[in-house]
Amino acid sequence: MTDPLHTDLLRLAEEAARRAGELLRDGRPADLAVAATKSSPIDVVTEMDLAAEKLITSLIAERRPDDALLGEEGAASAGSSGVRWVIDPLDGTVNYLYGLPTWSVSIAAEQDGETVVGVVAIPLRGETYHAVRGGGAWVTGAGGHERALSCRPAAPLDQALVSTGFNYVTEVRTHQADVAQRLIPLLRDIRRGGSAAVDLCDVAAGRLDGYYERGLHPWDLAAGDLIAREAGALTGGRPGERPGRDLAIAAAPGVFEPLQRLLEDFGAWHD
Repeated sequence: MTDPLHTDLLRLAEEAARRAGELLRDGRPADLAVAATKSSPIDVVTEMDLAAEKLITSLIAERRPDDALLGEEGAASAGSSGVRWVIDPLDGTVNYLYGLPTWSVSIAAEQDGETVVGVVAIPLRGETYHAVRGGGAWVTGAGGHERALSCRPAAPLDQALVSTGFNYVTEVRTHQADVAQRLIPLLRDIRRGGSAAVDLCDVAAGRLDGYYERGLHPWDLAAGDLIAREAGALTGGRPGERPGRDLAIAAAPGVFEPLQRLLEDFGAWHD
């Protein structure tokens, strides 16, 4: 039976993601430009990232003023309730800037340090993914139809379709390219979508056999990781570790272990 608190958190996360997604989809200016950069000149922030985060954090603060907040674009506040919201208001900013459709709004709620609710809205697909810990993973499509998610059956690694991402720091992305080059002959193929949250949801939906990336932050991972796990995928980082900055992996059982071993052998986590 679902905890009533988790149900309330899910409803709030869904509302916030829907409203932010509508803002981003319908309010994108024709002359959208870079408002700031972060880790490098190609790691960009737009005015819409900032506006979406303000919408989400304002709604949460209004409804649940005692909760903590952690957002990609700077939102950070301590709370007293034991609940923390982890927010990526626009995952896939470069895609959004260029008018590509693969971007998302990612909102997770943690209780006492564990993710209990995850919502990822992908407005240009007309899809919203959600999960509550222990309650499975679900997607609602454009027509409002909801269906349960399940990752793909295990495939031999050489028949696995795997996605990844690349860091914005030149030295890191160069190493990541070297790792990908070594992996490609051992897989069906590699994809690079540009939104970690979308990739994690695609693992959950069976559209990918696996996904890995180095350099992710909590807001990139929190919601999508829960959704993937609740759909039956395995997630982790380096052997014995949880997904984090060094390495994040999500894959169907049977794909996860050999992929993790290869990534460890290839030093995918190295600086």
